[in-house]
Amino acid sequence: MSTKRILVIDDEKNLCTIIKTCLEYLGSWQVLTSTEASNGLLLASTQLPDAILLDVIMPNMNGLTVLTALQSDPRTRTIPVILLTAKVQMQDLKQYAQLSIAGVITKPFDPLKLAVQMAEVLEWERIEKPSAAHSSSMLCMAEECAAAKV
Repeated sequence: MSTKRILVIDDEKNLCTIIKTCLEYLGSWQVLTSTEASNGLLLASTQLPDAILLDVIMPNMNGLTVLTALQSDPRTRTIPVILLTAKVQMQDLKQYAQLSIAGVITKPFDPLKLAVQMAEVLEWERIEKPSAAHSSSMLCMAEECAAAKV
């Protein structure tokens, strides 16, 4: 089985770093990141990832506009997209239900459970939940990333 490739498009650099670390370490996936929507679209069309984790609220071009662009490009229209959002009011959820997306993961989220959540949404091979020791190690890594502001 080949390694899955995930593209994360989120304007928060620190969050991209934490997500990348967790998905690579816990999911054993290759992770590409973009903090700009336009660059994310370019990466999607040239790298053709297996899935995209897409923030909804971003400057310049919001996630729903990015989703529309992805779905109108023949190269990227079949790539499953998971929205990452803090917008979870009833009207938002109704709007998301009308979209051709794989699913929604709400912010805040537990980075240590993100790979498991994504694998479930995408119906990929089951990922084992991290052990307590594994979780502790990942928590330290995530805290270091956040503290370093990388």
